[in-house]
Amino acid sequence: MDQQDLKLSKKLISSYKKRLEKEILDRSMKLKMPQNKFEEIINNNNELINLKKALEDLEKKSESHSKV
Repeated sequence: MDQQDLKLSKKLISSYKKRLEKEILDRSMKLKMPQNKFEEIINNNNELINLKKALEDLEKKSESHSKV
């Protein structure tokens, strides 16, 4: 995976992560949930956790490519 592929992957994953967080926020607001509850949902959502890990992994790969 070259540097351009890494950047595109990071951008796409980051965009999806933001949309998912917004969806959780919007639904929580409609349900009139307290802020601490939807923050807890966002922090404990398995898909968001996996997306954060994927972004961290891509960042590490990007750093290792830039050192080469």
